[in-house]
Amino acid sequence: MFSARMTIKELLQLCRRLATSVEAGIDMRSIWKREAAGAGRGSVLRRYAMIRDAVAQGESLSKAVAACDDFFPPLFGEMVEVGEQTGQLGRVFGQLAEHYQGQLTRWRAFLAAITWPMIQLVASICIIGFVIWIVGVIAGPNGAIDILGLGLVGNSGLAVYVIIVSGLGIGLVFLIQVIRRGLLQAAWLERAVLKVPGLGPALVTLALARLAWALHLTLNTGMDVRRALGLSLRSTHCIRFLDQIHSIDAALASGDTIYEAFAATGVFPSDFLDAMHVGEQTGNLVESMGGLSVQYQERAKLALATLMTLAGWAVWALIAAIIIFFIIRLAFFYIGILNRAGAGVF
Repeated sequence: MFSARMTIKELLQLCRRLATSVEAGIDMRSIWKREAAGAGRGSVLRRYAMIRDAVAQGESLSKAVAACDDFFPPLFGEMVEVGEQTGQLGRVFGQLAEHYQGQLTRWRAFLAAITWPMIQLVASICIIGFVIWIVGVIAGPNGAIDILGLGLVGNSGLAVYVIIVSGLGIGLVFLIQVIRRGLLQAAWLERAVLKVPGLGPALVTLALARLAWALHLTLNTGMDVRRALGLSLRSTHCIRFLDQIHSIDAALASGDTIYEAFAATGVFPSDFLDAMHVGEQTGNLVESMGGLSVQYQERAKLALATLMTLAGWAVWALIAAIIIFFIIRLAFFYIGILNRAGAGVF
């Protein structure tokens, strides 16, 4: 689960270099010899060396990439094979570079938006730890008072607190990694998330943008239509569209048009289907998907802004919940002191 994978930035740079080299007519052996020589970190160097050696022995690039397991994303491997089969490898690498550039831009925008709320969250967690520790230091070993009501005071309390927070952090990292690797097969959870107002529509819009782009790319390479549609649908990583792969493939096998197969599912928006219908009727489906991809990329920017806003609100809500919890705990502590004082007076 924690095996090395190419980062988006590395994929972007690789695709740009490969597109330039292939278009310049440099042979694949020379390309990968140079790539292996210039590779940086160990995992990248090992995979590049594997590809270099395989290509030098006469293997196709697609087979060499497939031998690297999941180091490269599935879309990359599939499109390399398509590029080789159709003789458009340079063009494929160029379009993949554009795709990863868009992903990288959106990811950086998301990180920029979430950085300040995360700093405040970390600060609040550190302040709580400081309060736990300082109360024990000031009061001494025998007079320490648990003003937070957590049963944690002084050095020992701080140690327990750090262990708990670290455990939660490790658990969160583990969960994120499981989701990224597709190891969490919880379709019911994914479907539930898509029904959340604000969050669900934004995720669907991002998935449709990937689908339109993938259709434009795969249908423009001479790939078998059924394979192209399956690959494009899988590229969305959205359960709503992944569920339709078999039904769409069956409809195509029975003679339905692409538009009819997609429309029968009832899950694609009308504007998406209209563009597909017009493109198929006029014989310009590739161009229609290209135009639709541009439109949905613009919508994807708005969807990403929505996701960033929701993520920021989620962090703010967590901070507010922490603050409110400890205000209540301090209030009860103060009331308890007053009650004990009152009982002593009377």
